[in-house]
Formats: sequence, C-alpha cells, structure tokens
Amino acid sequence: MATEEERIRAREGLVDAAIRVGLPPEFGQLMARELRSAVAMDRMRAYLLGVRPSRMEDIADEMLAIMEQRDAWIEQKRSEEANAAITAFYNRPNREED
Repeated sequence: MATEEERIRAREGLVDAAIRVGLPPEFGQLMARELRSAVAMDRMRAYLLGVRPSRMEDIADEMLAIMEQRDAWIEQKRSEEANAAITAFYNRPNREED
C-alpha cells in the first residue's frame, strides 16, 4: 500500500504530465482523483508522456482501462484472501480430538 507521500508525488507527477502534453492542470487533478492509487497515477503519467495522445477519447479510454485493471487486481486479492480463509477453516485441527 502506498504512503500518502507517494500518492502526493504521483498526483503531482500526473498533473505535470497533463500540462506537458497540453492539457489543463484541472484535468490532471481530475484524473488523479479518479485513479486514486499511486500506481494507477504513475501508469497514466507514463501513458501521457510516452504516447502523447491527441484525442481526449484516447485519454479517457486509457484511464478506464487502468481503473478496470486496478479493480480486477483488488477483486483477485479479495478472492485469494477468502480462499485462504476457507482453506484454513477446512485444515483446522479437529476440535473433537482436543
């Protein structure tokens, strides 16, 4: 999990990247607010600086793709935790033997 300092750095980097590709800083702040995590903001920053998209639709599509991948990762981690809890439950010592 990222620290608040890492999120601030990522937010500032994303806003700076938005400005560098000709977008208003408010749009960079909006993207940061929607993306939420430092990793997602860093990915969006890399996209903006690497691809330098000219259409807002392309930027929105990439942002949505990053958000979907983040959400899928979160769901996978939740599923793994649930599976570990179920496995621990099934593998618990038999109380009748205590």
